Amino acid sequence: MEDKEFSSINVIPLVDIMLVLLTIVLITATFVMQGSIPVQLPQAKASHEENLKGLFITITQEGKIFFENRMVSLSELERELEKYQKDSQVQVMADRRATVQSLVDVLDLLKRLGFKKVSIKTEVKG
Repeated sequence: MEDKEFSSINVIPLVDIMLVLLTIVLITATFVMQGSIPVQLPQAKASHEENLKGLFITITQEGKIFFENRMVSLSELERELEKYQKDSQVQVMADRRATVQSLVDVLDLLKRLGFKKVSIKTEVKG
């Protein structure tokens, strides 16, 4: 029997594997973005799932403010938010043990800047 040399390499299986890996990375990135700062959300009976689009503001138990997973002061948050459209969806995730004043400060800032689509993330009580 005579050995034949390959005239070309079949790359279709490689492309299939790369597409599967890309899909896994994109799906995982969405979940990592939402839960990277540990907070215990308050509970509500009328809570429902929101889409994961828009701007994310997180308030920790200590009252630290994170915007898009980066710690900022209230004045830095104001400068950052001024760069965005006022019709952007803003999701505030405040730890249930955070002071009410820190949440009110953020909500007041959002109102002063003209953001109308603001939601406070909670988890379903049960």
